[in-house]
Amino acid sequence: MSPTSLTLALGHALPRAQPQCIGARLVLFGVRQIGSGGLQDASAAHAFVTAFGKDFRRPLLLLRNLMADMSATAAGPIPIAPWCCTRITSAEGALLDLLAAGPTDPARARLLLADLLGLRKVDGVLASATALAQAFADLGLPLEP
Repeated sequence: MSPTSLTLALGHALPRAQPQCIGARLVLFGVRQIGSGGLQDASAAHAFVTAFGKDFRRPLLLLRNLMADMSATAAGPIPIAPWCCTRITSAEGALLDLLAAGPTDPARARLLLADLLGLRKVDGVLASATALAQAFADLGLPLEP
């Protein structure tokens, strides 16, 4: 495979750069770690302890809940990249966008989540996503697009 075709292939698989928002980067890391290592992944827990100190439990529990909800209800697989990738998949981008939009624009968040999960009724998962975004905002790391 030539370098040009490899770059094009990666551009389609990982179309966006990681966000600059620290909160969004932490969510992305947690999603990737939990997606590959399971709901009890120690690296994700350590990252949340480091970021939030003694208040880490609420956002970590809500992220685990969101991941479990999405896994149980999605119509198909949701592609995620390895934790070390500096670019993100379209699905990861949609998740970060809906988390940022959830508290202020729930209609947009609902449409993004419906597309991500391949379902029409996403109210339960949307509630989990909004609670996660609110927890990050409450602890000083609001999720920005």
